[in-house]
Formats: sequence, C-alpha cells, structure tokens
Amino acid sequence: MLFTSYGFILFLCIVFGLYYTIPKRFQWKLLLVASFVFYYFSGWSNLIYISVTIVSTYLIGVKLGNLDQQQKSYLKEHKETLSPEEKKAYKERIKARRWRWLLICLFFNLGILAVIKYTNFAIANINHIFTLFKMNELSFVNLILPMGISFYTFQTMGYIIDVYRGKYEPERNIGKLALFVSFFPQLIQGPISRFDDLSKSLYEEHHFDAKNFAFGFQRVLWGYFKKLVIADRIVAAVLEITKNPETYDGIFVLVGMVYYAIQLYADFTGGIDITIGIAQMLGITVKENFNRPFFSKSITEYWRRWHITMGTWFRDYIFYPLSVCKPMLNISKSSRKRFGEEIGKRIPVYLSTITVWFTTGLWHGASWNFIVWGLLNGFVILVSQEFEPLYAKFHERFNVANTFGFRLFQVIRTFLLMSSLRILDCYRDVGVSFRMFGSMFTKLNINELFNGSLLKLGLDMSDYIVIILGVILLISVSLAQRSGSVREKIAGKPVIIRYTVYVLLFFSIIIFGAYGIGFDSNQFIYNQF
Repeated sequence: MLFTSYGFILFLCIVFGLYYTIPKRFQWKLLLVASFVFYYFSGWSNLIYISVTIVSTYLIGVKLGNLDQQQKSYLKEHKETLSPEEKKAYKERIKARRWRWLLICLFFNLGILAVIKYTNFAIANINHIFTLFKMNELSFVNLILPMGISFYTFQTMGYIIDVYRGKYEPERNIGKLALFVSFFPQLIQGPISRFDDLSKSLYEEHHFDAKNFAFGFQRVLWGYFKKLVIADRIVAAVLEITKNPETYDGIFVLVGMVYYAIQLYADFTGGIDITIGIAQMLGITVKENFNRPFFSKSITEYWRRWHITMGTWFRDYIFYPLSVCKPMLNISKSSRKRFGEEIGKRIPVYLSTITVWFTTGLWHGASWNFIVWGLLNGFVILVSQEFEPLYAKFHERFNVANTFGFRLFQVIRTFLLMSSLRILDCYRDVGVSFRMFGSMFTKLNINELFNGSLLKLGLDMSDYIVIILGVILLISVSLAQRSGSVREKIAGKPVIIRYTVYVLLFFSIIIFGAYGIGFDSNQFIYNQF
C-alpha cells in the first residue's frame, strides 16, 4: 500500500474515523490492527517475518526482566547471609545468563535480516571467486525482502539492548510491543524510534484536538508536496542520466548528482513529514529525523542533521560499546605503547568509526557501492577531524568564521561533497561511479548546459519551472524554520491568510503533482531498506 495511493488515503480516513469514535481504551488496539492490515498489503508472508521478530523479542525481553527481578529478590532475601564474594559471584552468573539471552535475540533477528538481505550478495561475491578458478557457480536464492525490515529490526534490537542495560522494564503486554514495532506510519522508512520515547504517547488515550489534527494534516500536505511535486518530477532526469552513463558524462554527472540530492531530500523528508504528520493527527509524538541538513557547514554536522535517529542508533549501540569493549581497550593500550600517546589514542577511534560506517553502508544496501559509500563517509569525517588544528590556525589568521560569505562557502562545500559521495548511490556500481566522477574534470562540456540538452532529460520547461519554484519554497520554509515553527507562524496569521496558504498548498499538489498519465507513482526511496 503506497503512501501516495488512493487506497492509502481511504485507509487513513477509515482509521481516523474509527480512532476518534471508539472507546479511548481501544485506540492502541485499533492502531495495532490497522498496522497489521497495512503491512498485509505488502505481502502476507511479510507478516510472518515481523511476527517472528515481535514474538522472539517479547519473550527474550520478558526473560531478561525476570532474571533481573530474580536477582533483586534473591539478594534481598539473602542479604544477611551472603558474603560480598558470594553476592558478586551470583551477580556474575545472572549477568552471564542475561548476556546469553541478549546474544540469542540479537543473532536470531539480525540473522534473519542478514540471510534475507545479504544472501544473494554473498553468493554473487563467491561466484566472482569461483569464476576466477573456473568452478561451477552457486545459484541465487529467491528471497523476498520484507518491506522496512531494516527499520523494524534495528528498532526492536535497540529495545532489547535497552532492556538488557536496565534503561526500562520490558513491555509485558505483547500487543503493545507489537504496536511499537509495527506502528504503520513509521514502519516502512522510520524514524527508528526508541521505546521510552514513542511509548509515552503511543498507548495513551487521545481525545480529538483540532489544533493538533490541523497541524498534523498540514505536515502531511507538506510531505506530499515534497514527494509528488519535487521528488517524483525530478526523478525522470535522474534516471535518464544515471541509466545512460556513456551518453551523459562530464557536466551531466554534476547535474545528475545535484538533481539526485534534491530528489533524495524531497523524497525522504517528504515521507518523514507524512509519517510525523499522521502520528500527530493521532495524538502521537514521533521523533524528528531531519534538521535542515543542507545548511550544514561540515560533513560531521550534516550527519547530525540527516536521518538523525539512524545516526544516534549507530552511535549508541555500535560506536560507544565498541569503543569501550575490552578488545578495543587492549588495542588502545598497545597502540599507545607502540606509536605514542597522540597517535595511539586515535587508533581505537579510527577503528570504531570505520566499523560504524562500514555497517552504515551495509545497512543501506546489499552491494559494494553502499559499502564504499559508507567507508568514504567515515574516511572524510576522520580526515576532517585530523585537519581541525589547521582549521583553527586558519581562523586565527583570517577572521572570517562568522562572515556570511565563509558560512555560505562551507554550506556549498558540504552540499557538493555529500552529493559527490551520493554518486555511488546513483549509479549503483563502484567502477562506473568513479569513472563518472572523474569525467566531470576530464570532459569540460559546459556548453551542454546552454544548448538545450537539459530539455532532453525527460523534463520540459514547465517541469523545470515547477521544480525551481518548489525548491525555492523548500529553501524558504527551511530558512523560516530557523526562528521557530512555520505552522505556528501561519496559525498566528489572520484566518484569510491561513486558509489561503492551506488551499494553495493542497491545489499545488493536485495540479502540479507528478502522477497520472505519463507518470509512475514511485514508492519512497528508503522503502528498499
């Protein structure tokens, strides 16, 4: 069921109608049923996968909670008779049992993800080796990738790790845990929610709030505008350029990577706006996932603003644990002895960072282009960190840090750098991506920008006018957000102005949205993950 389909709109109307008419204590149960109905339309077999994840996580979460309660009860009951050594030994035994159950949950669910998502990738690489030795190749396995499996798997694994750490008690109502995992607005592309954040409003009784509903609806409209008017229109040119690398090289690569940056941002943030807006219409608070990333002045800042929940997940559940684990501490100790304090202390950080970005790339897709993309991001971040002393000296000599021109330079530089790395996402082939990137500097065909070639990319002049005006509006709204909520600002205007804005936004989607004859209603890009 596409977010952009009429079926989904009808589905939403039914859910909203029932949600605010049934007894409030049944609201979360309705959302659970609606979520499973929504997911059913992606394929009934997908329900099996998500159900297995829910049940296994629930059972092991309860087991971890029971072991924790067992420890507290035992120590309380025998606090007078147990020696400190006996208490320590008992805690170690319980800790070991909890650790084993955690590993079982992680390996089982991440194993499902790995088998489904990466089996054919592994077979393809093995076949490359077999070909070299003239051995018979392995056959590929016909596996269906459940929609949003990376998102709901990471969300549940974050939950079970937090339960293990004692951050909160395990949810003992399997229905409520199932809703947390399968909540339909965020199921297919995030955000990757934390249980203690989402559960605060997910299970509460919600009365109809006109302002909250209106604000949510406005955000949904804004999401559809970005998706249908901008992303789904410019995608035609992106596909034309990337599918014909021999024809469109040189300056067209630069054009393609800028177009793709616009498409990706409008597509992904549009989907997140729809997700957060629907949740708000239901009275539920979902974490923000973007904070004007294209205004970032460095790649590190960019990743703090882009797909925020993914970045914090990798930071909290991979980077930090890896940085302080015993093997890494041993490496740190050894490297400091061998290479000195300054270099030695960096090595564990380098290893942890590279591991995180390798995993990030692999999470995005089962292909080498995503892995290389992730590693290049990590490399650029590490190089940038190493150059910080030089940046400091530069700013001491030239007092330009706070000037508009220099900040604009930083923003443009970061945008072009991130867009360049995204070439690997555009062409989906490492060799082709590097060749096309090099062609921007070896084939100076700038005149192609002015001889009408841009009108041969599947876009006519009216399309460009719509895209340019849409991007201008996008930038204007982003700039306005720096001083507070745009919706609050609009709400403070006279009624005639408010409703004029809403009507114009609605009809711009109807009139200028890229759907109907000649257009394909594209699913959101991050659905593939």
